[in-house]
Amino acid sequence: MRLSVFHRTAFNYGSPATHSINTLHLEPRTFPYQKTLSALIRVVPATRLRRFTDLFQNITHHFELPEPHVRLEIESRIRVHNLPLDISAASREATVEGFGDPSIREQIWPYLQESRAVSRHPEVWREALDITRSIPSVFHQATALMQWIHQEFRYEPGATNVNTHLEEAFQMRHGVCQDFTHVMLGLCRSVGIPARYASGYLYNGPRDTLVGAQASHAWAEVYLPAAGWIGFDPTNNTLADERYVKISVGRDYDDVAPVQGNYQGTGHCRMEVEVEVEKI
Repeated sequence: MRLSVFHRTAFNYGSPATHSINTLHLEPRTFPYQKTLSALIRVVPATRLRRFTDLFQNITHHFELPEPHVRLEIESRIRVHNLPLDISAASREATVEGFGDPSIREQIWPYLQESRAVSRHPEVWREALDITRSIPSVFHQATALMQWIHQEFRYEPGATNVNTHLEEAFQMRHGVCQDFTHVMLGLCRSVGIPARYASGYLYNGPRDTLVGAQASHAWAEVYLPAAGWIGFDPTNNTLADERYVKISVGRDYDDVAPVQGNYQGTGHCRMEVEVEVEKI
């Protein structure tokens, strides 16, 4: 499946802003099952973009706007070619003992630790243990955790924000895809399953049955022995298959925010976000 993504974020300031410094995660690298065909990033007012690879191998852009401006517009256009997801029977049945290889341990270690938005809270650990206690394989444990979140949590836009911590979302039992993903990361990591945050987009198709396609989307990725990183989307209770466009990965939202920055000036700022994902 070939997909195109158009993403525009605009900031409208009540009075001129200055010294705007921003970091972008809007261009995907090529992942297993996903090949980047083209990517274009545009910023208005025009400025020089510095492109580099971050700690998690994400393609990252950085720019600065020292001059006064009342509107900042960031636009990305990308095209990708996605392959159907294929997980072997052996990978589906693999257990946590498969993480014992030293080369695998090196890859998964950061995604077993706590991070700013994800902790290994005792209540989260107890819940994860109850859900996975009688399930031997990592794949089926992750599936059970995903299904539990989908059943127990209510999708409610505006109920949380980008700074909401896993523990707060876990208590409230509602939020958006970012919160669902943080909760799944906490559940997985607390029982020894390496899990990372994935950010990107979702193609809904003509049936319009999936939640989260109207903006940037988030889901969890679990490392399966012999298969590598496989996406689990608790918001929609489905594997992240060829309908998903992955942009960046990290420990939690802070590592992969599409647009992150600061400026000097007024606190009155109105943000506009537009996302279109189409099959080509």
